[in-house]
Amino acid sequence: MQLRVNPTVFSEPERTRAGCRVTRSVASVSSVSTERTRTYTWEDPLALHGKMAGRPGLEVMQMMVSGELPPPPIAETLGFHLVEVAPGRAVFDCEPAEFHYNPIGIVHAGLAMTLMDSAMGLAFVTTIEAGVGWTTLELKANFTRALTVDTGVVRCVGTVVHPGRKAATTEARIEDAEGRLYAHGTSTILVLS
Repeated sequence: MQLRVNPTVFSEPERTRAGCRVTRSVASVSSVSTERTRTYTWEDPLALHGKMAGRPGLEVMQMMVSGELPPPPIAETLGFHLVEVAPGRAVFDCEPAEFHYNPIGIVHAGLAMTLMDSAMGLAFVTTIEAGVGWTTLELKANFTRALTVDTGVVRCVGTVVHPGRKAATTEARIEDAEGRLYAHGTSTILVLS
């Protein structure tokens, strides 16, 4: 099968945005941006899981905050950091960066969802004993303003609303240094053991 492109479909006039030529012409896409690279490392997640075995959740989270245990690969991939834990509470910091961007020029909502899922999940983990399994059953989010590289460091605070035996509920908020709300959400966690 051969794909043919009708040139009249892509004949929209050129515009300039942030110093870049913007056009719908397929041939000019490579001239719109300058390539960037990012390199990062992570620890073996199965080894990390093994180091957590036999410890209550709060102790494990405290070990991550202190650096005794490495962060999980998702934290390294997206560049967020567990900075504080207490019973029923977990706090992450993250600075939105270009590598978080989507094609419409703002940070992808997936970053906020991942931050909230992580904060809510780990808030729950701080309440469980060793050996209790769990997984996120449901997430709901509301986005109140866009995250950009100009936002600066944001903080995501997750708290336990109800620590049930079969299902728990949690909530999270993402705010900037001035306390402006960027997103808030809730989660239902299924307790597996």
